[in-house]
Amino acid sequence: MSLASPNEPAPHTHRIAEASGQSFSPREAVGLIAVGCNSLLVLGVLPILLGALADAGRLSNAEIGLSAMVELLAMGASTGLMGLIKRPRGLKLIGTLASVAIALADLASMGGAHGPLVALRGLAGAFEGVLLWITVGMIARTATPERWAGVFFTAQTAAQLVLALILANLVLPRFGANGAFLALAVSAVLGVAAAMLAPPGFDPLVARPEEAGAPPLRGMVALLASLIFVAGGGAIGVYLEPLAHEAGLGAGVAGAALWTSLIGQVIGGALATVLAGRIRYFWVFVIGSALSLGVWALLGTNLPAWAFIADNAASGVIAMTLAPFVAPMTIEADPSRRAAMQTGAAQLLGGALGPLLSSFVVTGAEVRQVLWLGAALLLAGLTIIAGLHLTHRPQGSNDGLSG
Repeated sequence: MSLASPNEPAPHTHRIAEASGQSFSPREAVGLIAVGCNSLLVLGVLPILLGALADAGRLSNAEIGLSAMVELLAMGASTGLMGLIKRPRGLKLIGTLASVAIALADLASMGGAHGPLVALRGLAGAFEGVLLWITVGMIARTATPERWAGVFFTAQTAAQLVLALILANLVLPRFGANGAFLALAVSAVLGVAAAMLAPPGFDPLVARPEEAGAPPLRGMVALLASLIFVAGGGAIGVYLEPLAHEAGLGAGVAGAALWTSLIGQVIGGALATVLAGRIRYFWVFVIGSALSLGVWALLGTNLPAWAFIADNAASGVIAMTLAPFVAPMTIEADPSRRAAMQTGAAQLLGGALGPLLSSFVVTGAEVRQVLWLGAALLLAGLTIIAGLHLTHRPQGSNDGLSG
């Protein structure tokens, strides 16, 4: 499959090659990446935000998992549904309207608690998923999707880190959770500028009529594998603050662990960008999984504050090194890239499934059971990924893959 359009401009124009259709200009690429950063901004501060809501009595410990699940589920569902559009058009308008809708949902969340607050986070998630769909549409069309996924994850984690530092050190201590929601609303409105940089639309992803429609069976299995694999980290990550409390550590340590984890994620995203095209994705999953199990096991002990923070930083590096390699895994299973268009939805649904399942194993202040759940989900996902990879039979050249 050719990675460049026959009408692609000369190299000196510095355009970014698509797998099909017209290429992206650097300006358009910046807008497309920034739109996705806006969509996922909340995920970087979700643990401390949910912890603050629980401390204020606006959510119970069980509702922490439920709220995260609903927002991520709505985000994943809307990303997946939008991904069915064959010829996306009006990206600037869609991005603008979705950004404004997110801001309104964040403002409304300032007055919510328990059930109504959970519902409002679901509404916000639905519009966040629309923005993510725009970015995933770009990544799925590039010649080296894992590289551009690495660029995206690095950029969005850096933005999350800045916001997390502001919230942990300036906003939450003074204004509480409502201040955090206001900051998220302002950030969403600023995201309108990113939407205006996006191209008018995307060309169809597939060129042959027989490749249209839902992904083939192996593509669907690859999406299921990524969903289960990501659910392992989601089951544990949302309980960062309760895990700190169970280790005898305060909310301040959990906040520090969050932003150091985000620093680790920036490093991991950059590492994945460098590794793209140079290492087989399967070995990234195998090595990363082994390391993840190690750092999660440490969370089940009474670590001192410095070790708890360092452990979460290491977890961030590992998680964000792994994330971009979901794209080449799905493309190996489905070279038409129909499954690749749904990777964002699959990972978000996995992020929702983890907290949902963890809400069933958490009992009062006891939350360490989520560590066993996370490990089981990760190993189950890795087993499916291994089965797909070991039964893969190349049919020609799968350009841009490092599988």
